[in-house]
Amino acid sequence: MEYTKEARKLVSELIRKVLVGELTVREALPMFPSDTNDKSVEAAFHALVHYEADEDLRKRDFMYREEQDDYLTLVFQTLEKGEPLPDNIIRNYEKYYDKADIPMPNDFKSNLHRFWRYLNFKE
Repeated sequence: MEYTKEARKLVSELIRKVLVGELTVREALPMFPSDTNDKSVEAAFHALVHYEADEDLRKRDFMYREEQDDYLTLVFQTLEKGEPLPDNIIRNYEKYYDKADIPMPNDFKSNLHRFWRYLNFKE
């Protein structure tokens, strides 16, 4: 339980840094905790991926940019408290993704995890 709150707070800080320009999305995504099954962390990962994918639209449409910034602000403020994201946000991403493809570090444990996933075993 405590690990989940710490993971949420870490993700919150990463999103905040992206919003204020301290990190790019590409720098922040590999810093996400990869060993979590927290749906809130996974939804936040997808939200950042979409944030980057919408870069051209954000440049052309001020209202869209404002709305997306407000959305990510809500995400980071909720996670900052260690709280889960609202169910509607989580369900919105679950419709399209089974699991977030959060990059894993390149260490023995992560490589073993990749191997088991490759063999299609559940942990």
